[in-house]
Amino acid sequence: MASAISTPELKRYDSQPSDIKSRLATSYNAIAPQYNTFTATHDTLRLTYTQKLLSHLPQPTQDPSSQLQPKALELGCGACGSGTRLLLSHNFHVTGNDISSAQLELARANNEDFKDSLELKEGDMMSLTFPDASLDAVVAFYSIIHLPRAEQVVLISRIAGWLKPGGLFLANFSEAEAEGSVNEKWLGEKGWMFWSSWGGEQSVEMVEDAGLELLLREVSRDVADADFVWVLGRKK
Repeated sequence: MASAISTPELKRYDSQPSDIKSRLATSYNAIAPQYNTFTATHDTLRLTYTQKLLSHLPQPTQDPSSQLQPKALELGCGACGSGTRLLLSHNFHVTGNDISSAQLELARANNEDFKDSLELKEGDMMSLTFPDASLDAVVAFYSIIHLPRAEQVVLISRIAGWLKPGGLFLANFSEAEAEGSVNEKWLGEKGWMFWSSWGGEQSVEMVEDAGLELLLREVSRDVADADFVWVLGRKK
């Protein structure tokens, strides 16, 4: 969402287009290389907040074969870059979900050294299911903002159910409120893109209303001069 905020091509809608998910998948398949170059500029923020998540979790076992290996879900994992690899290097079993098959192919190729601890699932994050209290952490970098706002509320509630007691949720949301924003040519001619946001205050409330204790709330400006609220919540 970052650079879209200041782009003249951005259009705002009071109701979202009906084919959001299929168009997002097509777009991310088409612009995967451009997106991964662009998103590398966010590495410092991803690593900073992933480290903060890790600091609130018990020290994981160093035995990869242990049944106690912590489990994390990354929503909108893309090519599984710096944040994902940090979790993997801390002995997490990571399930990476993305709507783009092209991104998941890159993720698989980029993480051969962690192939036994990385599971990739293609599809809409709204179609995911996990047993209750089965995950130690759920992270989402610049991804939940692609969902229509009503779906964001439903997803956060589901995430709270998937987390173990004491489990952590880390995500960022746009500080600016928008029912729906579309850029027809984001990062290239084929880069149709949709975002939505409840805004900073209501996004934080959405996380708390799902039953998560707020551990951190910080507003950071990324390289494209867009403000995002970063939220870290803990399952009570």
